[in-house]
Amino acid sequence: MRSCRVVQIIRWTPLFPLLIAFFAGVAGAEFSVATFSAEVTPPMGHACMAGGIAPAQRLIDPLWCHGLVLLGGEKPVVLAAIDWCEIRNDAYDQWRDALAEAAGTVRTHVFFACVHQHDTPVADLTAQRLLDEAGLPNALCDVPFHEAAVKRVAAAVRVALDHAQPVTHYGVGEAEVQELASNRRVERADGAVGYPRMSATPDPEVRAAPAGEIDPKLKALSFWNVDTPVAAIYVYAVHPMSFYGKGGVSADFPGLARQLRLAAAPNVHQIYFSGCSGDVVAGKWNDGAPENRLVLAKKIFDAMMLAWERSEKYPIEAPSVRVAHLVLPVKETKDFTEAEMKAILADPRQKTFQRILAAMGLSWRKRVASGQPIDVPALDLGAAKFLLMPAESFVGYQLMAQQLLPEKMVLVAGYGECAPGYIPTAAATAEHFNDDQDWCWVGPGAEEAMRTAMTEALGR
Repeated sequence: MRSCRVVQIIRWTPLFPLLIAFFAGVAGAEFSVATFSAEVTPPMGHACMAGGIAPAQRLIDPLWCHGLVLLGGEKPVVLAAIDWCEIRNDAYDQWRDALAEAAGTVRTHVFFACVHQHDTPVADLTAQRLLDEAGLPNALCDVPFHEAAVKRVAAAVRVALDHAQPVTHYGVGEAEVQELASNRRVERADGAVGYPRMSATPDPEVRAAPAGEIDPKLKALSFWNVDTPVAAIYVYAVHPMSFYGKGGVSADFPGLARQLRLAAAPNVHQIYFSGCSGDVVAGKWNDGAPENRLVLAKKIFDAMMLAWERSEKYPIEAPSVRVAHLVLPVKETKDFTEAEMKAILADPRQKTFQRILAAMGLSWRKRVASGQPIDVPALDLGAAKFLLMPAESFVGYQLMAQQLLPEKMVLVAGYGECAPGYIPTAAATAEHFNDDQDWCWVGPGAEEAMRTAMTEALGR
């Protein structure tokens, strides 16, 4: 690993060793990182993917929230990723407030995201209250379990602060992930365009189509005490499922890759964020065979190792956070008006999942009506910036963000505030992606608002 060095000629004195020790201690104490982890596995029977698939029936591997607190700037900054599908609206605010209080900072300095594995919980407290009123308790989420998980992670943050380690440098690197990501969009031989590619795609014709628009690079951000690594963050844009929906709770291949990386460097805290991957899946390279989970994990792990080896280090000097406020248009097509969603929610003849979707849509509309925007924060470290985007943002937004600052390393995570669902680009909207998706609550015009928010957050 290469590092930036400042060389200065100093005349030798007998006090020289003491001066070196003194100034090294001051520099080392200026910034520090507190790392934390807490298990957040749901109880058996809990809904997975908001009730859209089989509930939790067995545990394949536990779910975790991994994060760190960067101390020494104007305010502490929390970076944390949780092995849940989505956290939305007031539930997301509750998580950020709890982590901010535990870390001694403010909500806007909490970069909190879901990894988005599907065999995991979705949390939306307003939606669950609506479901309770409709006679569907726990249909979306078990509120006492959710409250306990929030408290458990916040407690882990408080404990971590007592064991913060000094850091002097940050490192950034990147590497291509080989044969993993592919866009859901497929153009068939007759010119017809659709979005049939999924995380697991058994159709050989769909798998054979070109990979399409992706970001092939996994990016790494690390924190160091001189030459001793303390923590590493990895970001890669792909839906994090090899197969799902059979009741097996799992952190899937990103969780497995994270464990492999931890085994290779047990003294370095490992955190994985999913990038903007609303339209990016493993389907070109994955037919859903269970053995592919390890294959996909090793592809992520190999890129983690290579990005680490290629990383360049820079002194930590003046980290700062800039926050933009995002207001997205509301979807108004059939079944997505307020009146239609209320009717679906109240109708016991409707499938339970459709009633849950209606409750989530109403929760989102209530938030928009209240005037509360979505926070889009960016952490500026100097040579690198870490940007957090909402929900299932399409990969095109990640690529836009990187194009705004081509001279810097821009790491873009998705699945922050997840209430909007899919956030397609203008091109996908023109191809009617929004119309065909029941997990999309935004209307046309999202791209302009997203680009403006990214530009402001990145300080371009």
